[in-house]
Amino acid sequence: METELADLVHGVGHRLRRGYGERLGPLGLSPGQARALRVIADAEPPLKMVQLAERLRIVPRSVTPVVDALEEAGLVRREVDPASRRSTLLVITPEGRVEYGRVREARRKVAEELFAVLTPEQREQLRDLLSVVDHQTG
Repeated sequence: METELADLVHGVGHRLRRGYGERLGPLGLSPGQARALRVIADAEPPLKMVQLAERLRIVPRSVTPVVDALEEAGLVRREVDPASRRSTLLVITPEGRVEYGRVREARRKVAEELFAVLTPEQREQLRDLLSVVDHQTG
């Protein structure tokens, strides 16, 4: 049963990622860039680069090209941390806020299409069950 369940969860996750990637294409963002934009947009106060890497669960050197691309696109800017002039903070720009709205909508549409076969009650139950698994320690 565990193998079948793991295969099902993996397959659904793959379909979500594939659909999300397809919807992000026209926005000019990779899934990794969209994820970083989401973390930066939701952060309060603004994050340092190392904090972004921790939240994305990637090594700090891997976050630099992602932030470079977001900055080049005008979605994020780097600012000197007033508390520590040697640190850099990541701040979402007004354009980044707008793009983040598009990213959220793309993600919502993919999930809506994938889970349309479930009733609202089934979707709620699935969310609750996956939350239990996701929040377990260990």
